[in-house]
Parts: sequence; structure tokens; C-alpha cells
Amino acid sequence: MAVTTTSTLFKRLVQLGTINGDVATKAVTDKGGQFKNLPELLITEKLITAEKLAHAAAGISQAICMDLDHFSLDYVPEDLRNEKLIRKTDMLPLGKRGRNMYLAVVDPTNIQTIEDFEFNTGLNAEVVVVEYDKLHKLIDKLFDSSLGGDFTDSDWDLGSMGIAQEEEEDGAGVQVDKEDQPIIAFINKMLLDAIRKGASDLHFEPYEKTYRIRFRIDGILHEMASPPVALSTRLSARLKVMSRLDIAEKRVPQDGRIKLKLSAKKSIDFRVSTLPTLWGEKIVMRILDSDSAMLGIDVLGYEENQKKLYLDALAQPQGMILVTGPTGSGKTVSLYTGLAILNTSETNISTAEDPVEINLAGINQVQVNPRAGLTFASALKAFLRQDPDVVMVGEIRDLETAEIAIKAAQTGHLVLSTLHTNSAPETLTRLLNMGVPSYNVASSVSLIIAQRLARRLCSHCKQPEVLPEAELLKQGYTPQQLPGLKLFKPIGCEHCTNGYKGRVGIYEVMPVSGRMADIIMQGGNSLDIATQAQTEGINNLRQSGLLKAAAGLTSLAEVNRVTKG
Repeated sequence: MAVTTTSTLFKRLVQLGTINGDVATKAVTDKGGQFKNLPELLITEKLITAEKLAHAAAGISQAICMDLDHFSLDYVPEDLRNEKLIRKTDMLPLGKRGRNMYLAVVDPTNIQTIEDFEFNTGLNAEVVVVEYDKLHKLIDKLFDSSLGGDFTDSDWDLGSMGIAQEEEEDGAGVQVDKEDQPIIAFINKMLLDAIRKGASDLHFEPYEKTYRIRFRIDGILHEMASPPVALSTRLSARLKVMSRLDIAEKRVPQDGRIKLKLSAKKSIDFRVSTLPTLWGEKIVMRILDSDSAMLGIDVLGYEENQKKLYLDALAQPQGMILVTGPTGSGKTVSLYTGLAILNTSETNISTAEDPVEINLAGINQVQVNPRAGLTFASALKAFLRQDPDVVMVGEIRDLETAEIAIKAAQTGHLVLSTLHTNSAPETLTRLLNMGVPSYNVASSVSLIIAQRLARRLCSHCKQPEVLPEAELLKQGYTPQQLPGLKLFKPIGCEHCTNGYKGRVGIYEVMPVSGRMADIIMQGGNSLDIATQAQTEGINNLRQSGLLKAAAGLTSLAEVNRVTKG
């Protein structure tokens, strides 16, 4: 049903005082078009918890409320496993008896959809109210079971795939043979599987006698499938067709993009890179989900003092904010979060990126194209003739770009950019080593954020970890931190991957103080700046990671992995 304030569930929740009527009405008015149904909106906007909504909905409809945590998918009837119907309606048949079925729903007042489900199955529904998030996890688990895994030659009808069939149009407007339909279906399932599992990258890798597909989930690669090596060229050809790349060119790397439309209002982009290897083309796909840029600064993992420092720097009319860290450390999300905060109708924002990863409405984004002469430096020069307020440069790679960015920061513009360094103090010396004069660095850089992404412990299975005090002190905890310190370790369960689910940011947020500027002017090195940062109470990456472990968000082993402590 459409998200509306006239729905029965909405009215009853307001009447009961379960949700704030004014706040909920505003949310429906402002964001109703972004959500599939009312429960999704209420829970996503944190107007109510999934558990509280389930109990309230059960009370309204006088239906049974069931906890799905211990429900076995074996009970879902095989003849009722209609993925299209189940995902469209957000309802799941839990079992059947004769002409009746037990139907798990989140909104029992949505009579029309329940009747549609009955019509499509030919069964009468006995409604069972369940929690929204648990229902979706169960649905994903049910249909994910058909994705991934190991494949052998016997799983593919290689003979029939070699027979030419009449051509047809696929969704991308490219002519494809019916013989390639199994390849198309397999790749589509791999892409959907990666999205459902929360992967950031997909690796399609050919070898002499094997072919493997790996997903990077929470920063770690996991092997998901092994199709026959004989299909290597067909898999790469299909991916290149989807990416609008030259399928005949196999000697040089190519870059492209895919837009996968999941629904009328939801699509996800993939950045595609091909690389010729000894046994064929390796293809890596980066998932670019615009929702990640809209997470908001509160959920990125900044400590309260770190968040305040970032927000204060964003509020300044000029200066330079630099985000640093290795590839895959979350720099893009940090930058886009800052841009989203600054993105108002009164502000002119321009970005130069290579590539443009996420499209942001209201921001002028430029794709760098060095072959055509459009470099970071030339784009930045053009921005300064476009009456800018805020400028974002994807990366400062050379002296020319650095000098133009610093000049912009000194002349009334706020500049955001990235560098590849290991810590915040090293970022300042990196600029000096590029050839930027020390007085320009000292006067223009206002804040540096160094960051890493650590795997988040699964809340369902993590267990306390007891370590000797001597080991804790060796790891970096102070004697003052030991009383009451509780650490946790990963175990692993059906809700997670090896004890971890999701990631949390670890940050070193260092404002460039007057004393640090003096050190730069006097020719000090990164060690001198780091010592001054400690004097000023700035936590380095290691210290911030230890705080995350002490808060139970990640494990000490994971902190050691990402901070090399």
C-alpha cells in the first residue's frame, strides 16, 4: 500500500500514542515517496522500533505476534516459495494446513495486500504478526540459499549454450542470444547476492584450471562461487556488455559502469574495472550505493568530540579539510557526508572526482578525464571561475593540484580533498614533500581526518574476552582504563560472517592548531606534529581503535588488524 497518513495502521498508532502524530505526519509528507510501505518508513526514520511496532500491530488486529529468531525455513512450503510475490508483498507463508496458510505480515491492517496474496496462492490466510527486520532477514536467507556456492560442469548445460538461438533485446538495449540466458541469470544473481550480503566489491577471477568469484564483505574477501573455467570468456563478455565496454579489446584495462535497477525508486551503480591477466580478464566491480552517502554523521562512528571538530570545520567559510587513509577506508563516505551537510540552496558546491562514485542532487560533479585534458588541476581552475562556495577535489596527487587547492582555501573557499597517507600528522609532511611551501600549509589546512574501517562485532554472538592486565597495558590501554574494562571476541552465528556484521569507523581527527602551524613553519617532521597532537589530547588511530574495542563495537584483534598496533 502507499505510504499515507490515511492508512488504518497509521491512524491507530497515532490514536494509541505509540507514535508521535505530528512527527510521523511530517515524515510521511516529506519522505513517504522514498519508502515501500509505512512500517519501513517508521522504522527507518526511527519513529518506532521493529519490536514495538510488531506488538502494537498485533494488539490492534488481535492477531498472534511471533518471534522469527528460531523459525526454521524448512517449514516454508516449497510450492509457496514465490520470490516475486513474497518480496512484492513483504509477506511470507510460514506453513499451511489444508486450504489454510499461516502468513507472516508486518501490517495486519493491510487487508488488500493480504487478499492479493490469498488470490495468488488459492489459500486462506491466518495472519501472524512479525517484526519487520526479522521478516526481511528471513526472506533474504530463504532466497539467498539459491545464490553463490560452488558450481561444476554438471550444473551447466554447456552443450545447449553453444547452440545459436534467435536474438532478443535485454534490459540494457543490447542484442543477446538465448544461448547466453543462463550466463545472464547467473551474473544477475551474483550481483543481487552481493547487494543482499552487504558486499563492497565483487572479484571475477580466471585461472588456468579454475575460475572463482569472491565478495569483499566487511573488508574481507570470501569465495562465493566457482563456475566452470570454460565459461570464463562468456562471463567477462557479459559483464563488459553490461558495462558498455569494448568486448573485442582484451589487451588493455578498461573502466565502465553498470546501473542495476532494483525497483521503481531504488537503483545501485557498479564501477567496473577490467584487467588482462595470464589466463583471461579479471573483472572487479565496486558497489556504489548512494544510501551510504546519506547515512548521516551520527552513524559513522565518530566520537562526540571528533564529530564536533568535523562539524566546526565544515561550518567555517574557508580553509581545507583533508581526509586520509588507504583505499577502502571509507574516505568517500566521510567526504560525501560532509558535502551532504553543506548542500543547501544557498551554497554553490562543485566536485572533481575520478571517478564520480555517487550522484548527489544539488551538487555540480565533474568526472575527471586526463586523456581529454580535464585533470584535477584544470577542473579546479574552472571551479574558481564559477563563483564557488565549497570545492571538493577527489584526490591531491601532484603539486599543481595542491597549490590551486591551497590558493582556493586561502581566498574564501572551503576545500575538501583526500590524500593517501597513514596518519593525520603524515598528511602535513606529505604536502611539504610535494613542494608546497610551509607557510601555505600552515595557513590553509584547518582539519585532517585519518581513518580506517574495522569489522563490527555481531551483537547476537559476541562473547567477553578476558586478557591479563599486562597484555592490556602492552596493547595500549592505560592503568586508568583497566577498571571496568570489558572486551569482546567474535564467535560466529547465522546472523553474521565469522562473528562480524557491518563495519565501524576508527578516526584520528586533528585540527591544525597554532602550535602545530609553528612546528610546520620551523621545519618540524610528522613525529613532532604527532607529539604535539598527543599533548593537545588528540587520539591517534590506535587510541581511537582501543576505545571502540572497549565500547564492545569491535574486537582487539580487529583493532590490531586495521591499525597495525
